[in-house]
Amino acid sequence: MRSLEATITLEYPDKKTAEAVAEAVSPDNLKTPVGLQIKTVRENNKVITEIRCERKLNTFTATIDDLLFCVSTAERALKAIAPI
Repeated sequence: MRSLEATITLEYPDKKTAEAVAEAVSPDNLKTPVGLQIKTVRENNKVITEIRCERKLNTFTATIDDLLFCVSTAERALKAIAPI
């Protein structure tokens, strides 16, 4: 099976917000099934996630969906304490 890859880059108004979002989604990077690799980093005011999947397309799309859901949750939490 060939590898599926995606790079998702999210830009925020400042480094502090980007850091908070990156930290919120980074725990998902630690425990992944065999054949799935996820790496999230912050570069200045951007959060960059690289996904590599050597499993089924459903796993790949579910991983992206889960990441974006977690990002959305982190953004809503930040907005609740201070507008971003």
